[in-house]
Amino acid sequence: MLLIDDLLLLPLRGVIGIFKKINEMAETELSDADRIREKLMEARLKFELDEMSEEEYEELETELLARLDSLRESQS
Repeated sequence: MLLIDDLLLLPLRGVIGIFKKINEMAETELSDADRIREKLMEARLKFELDEMSEEEYEELETELLARLDSLRESQS
């Protein structure tokens, strides 16, 4: 009976594992200071090339700088 139970639960365990990995990757991306700085530079470049409006740039910059500050505070 245990083998059948294991086989029936295998797809569910796989899906749970996938969601755990996605969550892990999202947390890493949200907390990685180098990634945040890279996004800031990318946003600045898009703004200077007129691919992004000033309002969009300022909004994104504010969000990214807040995340960077939050990360620095949590590491202290």
